[in-house]
Amino acid sequence: MKRLIYLSLIALLVAVALPVSVHATDKYRTDAEHAIAIEAQTGKILYEQSATTPASIASISNLLTIYLVYEAIDQGKLSLDTPVAISDYAYNLTVTSPVTNIPLDKRSYSVQELIDASLIASANSATIALAEQVAGSEVAFVDLMKEKLASWGISDATIVNATGLSQELLENKELSENQKATENRLSALDVAIVARRLIADYPQVLRVTSQSHFQLNGTTYYGTNPMLRGGVYERNGVDGLKTASGTSMVATSVENNMRVITVILHTKEGDVYPEKRFIETINLMNYAYQYFVWTPIVEAGQPYHDSKVNVFNGKEATAPAVASQDLMFAKRKRYKEETLAKAKGLDKVFDAPLTKGTVLGSLTLHDTDLIGHGYVDNKQPSIDLIAAQDTPPATWPFSWWNHFVRYVNEKL
Repeated sequence: MKRLIYLSLIALLVAVALPVSVHATDKYRTDAEHAIAIEAQTGKILYEQSATTPASIASISNLLTIYLVYEAIDQGKLSLDTPVAISDYAYNLTVTSPVTNIPLDKRSYSVQELIDASLIASANSATIALAEQVAGSEVAFVDLMKEKLASWGISDATIVNATGLSQELLENKELSENQKATENRLSALDVAIVARRLIADYPQVLRVTSQSHFQLNGTTYYGTNPMLRGGVYERNGVDGLKTASGTSMVATSVENNMRVITVILHTKEGDVYPEKRFIETINLMNYAYQYFVWTPIVEAGQPYHDSKVNVFNGKEATAPAVASQDLMFAKRKRYKEETLAKAKGLDKVFDAPLTKGTVLGSLTLHDTDLIGHGYVDNKQPSIDLIAAQDTPPATWPFSWWNHFVRYVNEKL
């Protein structure tokens, strides 16, 4: 009866599509052990709760595995059409194990088919097959996973296999030997970093994770993410990313024109009420929507506070330095102080001729409204400042005179 009442309340909430009220940013707490929300482009942290403590992540591990698959494709080692043989180890898990899977009786599938199975249906054997294809064995693939995490500055991770399954559920003795750890563990912050890198480097992944179902061998398989269009917990803007067990989820959506990534790890009572991870994800997305807005500092092609450089021997003595692209950030709506940026390199004197598009300096955001350590990579966003136009050299005799004066000043 308790569960029936609980589910009825949740259904009512979804049916009326009311956002969860968040009264104050410093009072909001998610009902999960670990959580984080970030803005994907800049990496700004919008919310965090025990976000740096490693925890088991189960099949969220697939995101790192798929990153390495896309990287191997980029490197020309395989393609989306490459046939992948299903090893006995991977196949046996589809028939003798209780882990999440789909039938792989054909024993050979394309890389794209296995990516779909891994990300949409959370098929563990598909993930294992991809790992074996990339590295030759899952053991060797684990080393690649660790190396990639280290290259992103993640040093607190525990990685024991490609799927995040508990080692007790696997039949790979080679993986189990000499390993005290039994499952993959990352912090919510680590997961956010992985998800951000995946979306930034391989945005085509969203074409996969936005699908609620896919077909394989004439059979339709439905995904595990009910927040997609048509799902029970549908939310506008959601196009991924990955569920895990019954208590965790990493999701992404577009909120106020900015891409937000949320991570929920281990919802309380999630083993009894697995739908809580979706409710908590919705709450966290509502928080981002209600409290942050995508805000421009300077638009592409525009100077920042009359930014310019001096030009030696130019037809003009100065040249405008304009933004190479938009510089934007997630601003807290109630934050009253003006957020500025710092220009560097504009004190240098450039020789004419100066070509349009030449990099003259940089402009770095100076955001003082920080949550936790502010940005996931500890760096605030920065863009190039470039020459807005061609600056030709001065005509003779002005050019001759300019060089004469320089010679006198430097040599005499």
